[in-house]
Amino acid sequence: MTKSKQPKIGLVLGSGGPRGLAHIGVIKVLEENNIPIDFIAGSSIGAMVGGFYAATKDIQQVEKIALDTDWRLILSLLDPSFRQGLLGGNKVKNFIESNLDGIKFENLKIPLSIVATDLKSGDAVVINKGEIDSAIRASISVPLIFKPIEREGKLLADGGLSLPVPVEVVRKMGAELVIAVNLDADYFTSSNNENKKLGFYKIADNSINLLRHHLAYWNVKDADLVINPKVGNANWGKFLNGKDMIRAGEEATRGILPQLKNLIHPTSNSSWRRYWEFFKG
Repeated sequence: MTKSKQPKIGLVLGSGGPRGLAHIGVIKVLEENNIPIDFIAGSSIGAMVGGFYAATKDIQQVEKIALDTDWRLILSLLDPSFRQGLLGGNKVKNFIESNLDGIKFENLKIPLSIVATDLKSGDAVVINKGEIDSAIRASISVPLIFKPIEREGKLLADGGLSLPVPVEVVRKMGAELVIAVNLDADYFTSSNNENKKLGFYKIADNSINLLRHHLAYWNVKDADLVINPKVGNANWGKFLNGKDMIRAGEEATRGILPQLKNLIHPTSNSSWRRYWEFFKG
């Protein structure tokens, strides 16, 4: 009997601010179960986590960076710039550079594509060549918060504006089996909005998240498997203590492991199922 070839696996890490720490938990469980990641595509916070992991292939190191972040570090990243965004982003870029040591896409340990959005055309822009730090910095540039990045004649901002979960990108990279992590699926299915008065700010916030929720839903339609961590509407303070977010990623990934293993090795699992059905009568 010939051994079936294992499919090339693509991991898609979606946008979602501090909820993106759940991506660390997802990767930890995949590693623990010896499930290889052949390609990564990331948007916004997914670009940052994906970039750090693709550079090091060491999720423990990425987790340490996330959990060592404190208020002093966060405040040191704030460099006000009232042109185009509240924060200039140079210190954020320096933070990324200090952890990636100037690495370029060509030298990553795992092929990576980062998604940003061109504010001039509205198009999703896929970056997979050259400097990785400016690509991440562009992808995390939430409008009106971070100043957008000019790169190759484009004005680039948050990848979540166009492709919050860039499944189609990793598929084009060569992935045969696509695992997508959707951080927007839980916002309206949890108890975040129940029995709460919807004031002006909450209505505006919910409206934006509704758009993200539905856009992400359509993005993951073509994924082979979707992981939906229970991350709710975690606020920015979760960057300071992200253990809950990481744990949510771990729990969601453990929940889909049987399905994932069946997708990776369909022949052996199908045979076992046939035997089981036979003996069951």
